Amino acid sequence: MKSTFKKGLALGLGLALTTKEQASKVVDELVEKGELSKQESKEFFNELLEKGKETQKELDQKMNEKLNHLLNELDLPTKEEVQELKERIAELESQLKKED
Repeated sequence: MKSTFKKGLALGLGLALTTKEQASKVVDELVEKGELSKQESKEFFNELLEKGKETQKELDQKMNEKLNHLLNELDLPTKEEVQELKERIAELESQLKKED
């Protein structure tokens, strides 16, 4: 298999593949079609897994960034702020009971 084709295929498939089973299935099909030798299949399999891991890591990072941005946009209170409010409410309720 040509190196540039192999790299392009690895990149494209690496974006879509995140599990060993999927990578193994793709590699097995390429071996059956005669597009990869057994030795190439091992190397290609490892490349696919690595690309899949890299892609998953990038997607996780982007999703976390988007989620944090959305949460900031919503201006929701933090856990600490909610806890402070609960404590303040309890304190005020206690004061009201003392006044009764």
